[in-house]
Amino acid sequence: MKTGPDKTDNSVPRLEGIVNVDKPAGISSARVVSVVKRLLPRGTKIGHAGTLDPFATGVLVLLVGKATRLCERLMDQPKAYDATLRLGATTATDDPESPEQAIEGAVAPDRARVEQVVGQFVGMILQKPPVYSAMKVGGRRAYDLARRGEQVQLQPRPVRVDAIEIVAYDWPTLRVSVRCGRGTYIRSLARDIGAALGTGAYLTELRRTQVGPFSTDEAVGLEQLREDGVERWLIRPEEVGLGGGKAAE
Repeated sequence: MKTGPDKTDNSVPRLEGIVNVDKPAGISSARVVSVVKRLLPRGTKIGHAGTLDPFATGVLVLLVGKATRLCERLMDQPKAYDATLRLGATTATDDPESPEQAIEGAVAPDRARVEQVVGQFVGMILQKPPVYSAMKVGGRRAYDLARRGEQVQLQPRPVRVDAIEIVAYDWPTLRVSVRCGRGTYIRSLARDIGAALGTGAYLTELRRTQVGPFSTDEAVGLEQLREDGVERWLIRPEEVGLGGGKAAE
């Protein structure tokens, strides 16, 4: 995602680089970009390298100036998430943004069964994106069609899940850590784990802890970024091994 022309005011320093933002809950990734853009010199190009849902928190990599050319390379980087699933219920959006629907007769599986099912989703898997997603259907966003009450048919696509660790399980709450590749929807993963368990499931919390070399340990919150200014938190691509090679436009 990129916003703004590639022109800057010659009277102010040109800012270029990467900002590792710790996105708060309740705000869209596009809104974060808009907030940070207002902290930059007029006309500075800015975008992000992979969206987070509004309810989710964690690493949102912002690209400033010529660093926007690194978008595709960064989106290809491995990612890590901490996720909390609510078993025994589903929602239309597979997250807490829509009303919960309890699954009648859902029986709590034991931990061994949960481990067995979770293990089935590690490796190259076929995953259907959530109906409420930014995937395009006939040139239109799937979430726009779904909100209008139209039927949305999304085809499964291959994604890579490197690891899923069960952090805690206490029915109906399942906490996992996930490492995965580009295009993996953690909402879909939660939905599909619930379906395989026969209990249903949806995400109640999601935190992205890592994107390639960027982690929440070094991320800056929006309020701190406002106080310090963007330049204080700019990372040069070469500092994180992204300075060489041809950047994707």
